[in-house]
Amino acid sequence: MSSSVQRKRIRKSPEARRAEIVATAARVALTEGLECVTLRRVAEELAVRPGLISHYFPSAEDLVAAAFAVAALGELDALLPAERPDGTPAQYLARYFALSSGAAYDDISRLWINARHLSRYRPVLRDVVTRMELASDDRLETLILDGVARGEFRTDDARSAAIQILVVLDGLGAHANSDRTDRPPAVTRLALSTAERALDLPHGTLDAPGATGTLPLAFSPTEAAEAAVASEMAGAAGTPGAAEGTGAGEAVGDA
Repeated sequence: MSSSVQRKRIRKSPEARRAEIVATAARVALTEGLECVTLRRVAEELAVRPGLISHYFPSAEDLVAAAFAVAALGELDALLPAERPDGTPAQYLARYFALSSGAAYDDISRLWINARHLSRYRPVLRDVVTRMELASDDRLETLILDGVARGEFRTDDARSAAIQILVVLDGLGAHANSDRTDRPPAVTRLALSTAERALDLPHGTLDAPGATGTLPLAFSPTEAAEAAVASEMAGAAGTPGAAEGTGAGEAVGDA
């Protein structure tokens, strides 16, 4: 007489499972577009049943908004970190511009284009887009104020300077799907020139050799999104789990 033993798995805590779902949805959003973030698509990526995803996100709209929030927060933390122990404000601003171009930045620009378009019809996403826009304004304003306090920048209105810079970057990013190889240098450098003018810096300061000091010049939108939920997952990972069966929400285990 033969018998089979069901393989036991460790049930993830609700916090860890939700973080995993959001990180996966953000990855789909960055690589395929927000329209592709569905309960079924994320369930396929995680090899679980759609019912598990709907347990945490009853509507696809909520999942789309969460995916964008994670990707946008990851971008913000990677490009304009709140903690800046390894360089000066000017170096961090120069790094920000250095990373705000190229294929990796085009991916996040496409996501913002995508989110702003869809937010016309999705109020939950619209609220997140608005919140992340304000977060970007706040983060860049704080960097500028730090630079003013240290005598590196000069401006009477740090908020206005921050918004000017971000508006130009958004405008340039709106062409992420276009061929930009024939752009004149004055256009390519428009965001830098705007910042240098707004902060009373000599032309060429922010892209001069060595302007970024020793700060790392690497940016991966997917890795940044995963990092945005890493602390949540790390905190949840310490929760002891119970043996996991084959409930309706989870993937079916091998018999």
